[in-house]
Amino acid sequence: MIIVVGDLVTDVLVAHRGPIELGSDTAAAITVSGGGQAANTAAWLAHAGQPVTLIAAVGDDPAGRERVAELTAAGVRCAVRAHPGQVTGSVVVLAGPEERTMITDRGAALRLDPAHVRAAIESTEASHLHLSGYPLLHDGSRRAGLEALKVAAERGLTTSVDAASAAPLRAAGPEAFLDWVRDCDLLLCNADEADVLAGAGAAAGQARRLTQHVRNVVVKQGAAGAVWGSRDGSAVTVTPTRVAMKDPTGAGDAFAAGLLAAWCAGRASEAALKAGAALGAQAVASIGARPA
Repeated sequence: MIIVVGDLVTDVLVAHRGPIELGSDTAAAITVSGGGQAANTAAWLAHAGQPVTLIAAVGDDPAGRERVAELTAAGVRCAVRAHPGQVTGSVVVLAGPEERTMITDRGAALRLDPAHVRAAIESTEASHLHLSGYPLLHDGSRRAGLEALKVAAERGLTTSVDAASAAPLRAAGPEAFLDWVRDCDLLLCNADEADVLAGAGAAAGQARRLTQHVRNVVVKQGAAGAVWGSRDGSAVTVTPTRVAMKDPTGAGDAFAAGLLAAWCAGRASEAALKAGAALGAQAVASIGARPA
């Protein structure tokens, strides 16, 4: 069992093929579905056949109930607290052919409660905890994110953290973030997040610098592949097979799920990277952040 801690929100996905026409109309395909980095990773883990529990917070509203029902139907065990008087978070995702921009209202996700997180972890038989970085990057949910890592350490679980997003990382401060995740077993970050945390440079060098803080680092480079660096100085690079991209939304979450399922099953870093790349390729070949 893998435990995933973080956000469960509603995604309003706006898939547009050309540039957005400011002040006018832009043709797009618009869909509404479940989202949130942690929830997406949990859904992809279940899709890969990995038993998984999601710990999250939603509002006591129709959107929250729908989001939990979607994940339950997908095979995810949900330890999700519904908070009365709060609204389930939502994200507008502007997804173009090459990149996506997110406009975020985290809503009830900011009410993630440390006591609930501790109780949910302690009541779940698991070997690994994966924490989305979003709870750490906001004052309202930070204590819950830190509690997740603390309880995991107490119970002897291995841990991984996704760096989440470059802009809030920059606002929180890279030094603070690296202190929060110090000595976790695995840190995942994309190229932009690696620039914030380790400074500009080649991915292998960034990974090497970051292993001063955590035991293993994966720097994702999209279609260019990914680098795994370990504290012993070793580095492994995998370049994925290119596929036609329909929508990049959720690709990093799928990559994390494939990698974690393989790594937690005892596979080596190169095999784990390849498993992550394979699931990421599935994600970009369809519209939306979850398995089609």
